[in-house]
Amino acid sequence: MATDPDQATVPQVTMTLSAIAATAATPRPSGETPAEQSTRIILGINQQLADTSLATRGTWVLSWLGMSPDNANLAYLARNTDGSNSFAVVIRGTVGNVTDLMEDLDVGTMVPLNLVGMPSPVSVSKGAMKAFTQVVTMSTSGVTLAQALGAALGRAQPDPTVYVTGHSLGGCIATMVAPYLQTLTWPQGTPNFELHTFAAPTAGGADFAAYVDSLKWQANERHFNINDMVPQAWNNLGATKQWYLGPGPAANDDVKAVISALIALPGPHVYVQPGQDDALNDSYDPVDPNVVKPSLQDFMGQVAFQHANSTYLGLLGAPDVQSGPVVTVVTPVGTAGAPVEIVGSGFSEGVMVDFGTVPISRKYVLRDDVIIVWAPEGVGVVDVRATDNLGTSPAVPRGQFAYGGPAAVVVTGISPDSGRVGDQVQVNGVNFASDSQVYFGDKLADLVDYAPEQLLVRAPTATIAVGKSPTVGITVLSNGYSSPATPVDEFTYLEWHQG
Repeated sequence: MATDPDQATVPQVTMTLSAIAATAATPRPSGETPAEQSTRIILGINQQLADTSLATRGTWVLSWLGMSPDNANLAYLARNTDGSNSFAVVIRGTVGNVTDLMEDLDVGTMVPLNLVGMPSPVSVSKGAMKAFTQVVTMSTSGVTLAQALGAALGRAQPDPTVYVTGHSLGGCIATMVAPYLQTLTWPQGTPNFELHTFAAPTAGGADFAAYVDSLKWQANERHFNINDMVPQAWNNLGATKQWYLGPGPAANDDVKAVISALIALPGPHVYVQPGQDDALNDSYDPVDPNVVKPSLQDFMGQVAFQHANSTYLGLLGAPDVQSGPVVTVVTPVGTAGAPVEIVGSGFSEGVMVDFGTVPISRKYVLRDDVIIVWAPEGVGVVDVRATDNLGTSPAVPRGQFAYGGPAAVVVTGISPDSGRVGDQVQVNGVNFASDSQVYFGDKLADLVDYAPEQLLVRAPTATIAVGKSPTVGITVLSNGYSSPATPVDEFTYLEWHQG
């Protein structure tokens, strides 16, 4: 249960500030300039900070925001107006998926970090150094993060507190930014620094961790979910090969191969986490029940859930931040100029809609969770996505529009989702044509009965190599389409032949 925001703890507040940093992180599909995206991010962050239902209680205000030209990194400075004389330096976490995050950190190469006043250089990854450099050098209207913080502290009461925080990659970079800030000279003397990271992978070696921990902190805490793969990088990834036991998804050979490849990325380098460990749980809880089958897709889906901002806020007992728009279903087929109904949630006045990379005109009708637009000029099959100040809706299988048809084929569920060879399986979906073929992995199933939204088939013999998962994806081929793979199309063989 969420804690009363009036009694919010520092970790609840700093994790909320970290989650807010992800606001509008994805550029609009039809394109926008960095300045346009920055303006949208600022509006979205201000909207979130003003929300009194969050752990931040609506008392924090945005003072400065910086974004790198390639949108790879973002940081903002906020000030608390509740009289606590506190400030927060917040660094944005991962925009892409978890695997991309770990590969992009370039941990196979270490470089020296040598800040003014350090007794000697310490070792950090080349990728972390690149991100750190972007964060501390990017400026807005010629003002850097350090300059903005200096100006804010110059107007503050004596003895202020500065929280440095971030989730995921943001937490990793925070472990470098916070020591950097401690080396600078500040108006009225050095403030009380607190470092709070969440789900952070490791930035450097043992010398780096020792240096960070040797500094004067009011708090230096590393908060993590014990079922999150990312904070296990890069000193304990091997343990994740034993994840996730009941209710799953247990790592199969494909999963273990991916983990082995990640484990190899640091080469001979040994990474060590700084800060006081704060495990937010002690068991496999919470679990996303939708991704528990023994497949690589479900394993990475569970990793993404365990790493998510919302999961960390839930573990801390803090309310979740506002979410951006979501598109669930659109009119699947039509021509340019035809009316298109978009069903979803989180739509608000001023929402922008793109058909692929083409924006609609500003003319549309908004009725609660439905937007009616007129299709712009286009060709082929495009994702229909909605954008507002909080973000852009993800592309979803039923959110596609086909110019001139036929409509895209999508599997929405199967029943049962486990069984034996020869068992009848009902495949539910949309836009199935009479030429539909159903595959269990790479094996064609016998079609028993056909309907445009329902196919009845018999599970074919599956040949699965020793150590491989008995779970296979079901794919429907129809009208030139193959249905996209999702967790809802997975079938688990209770008995199978090992080839």
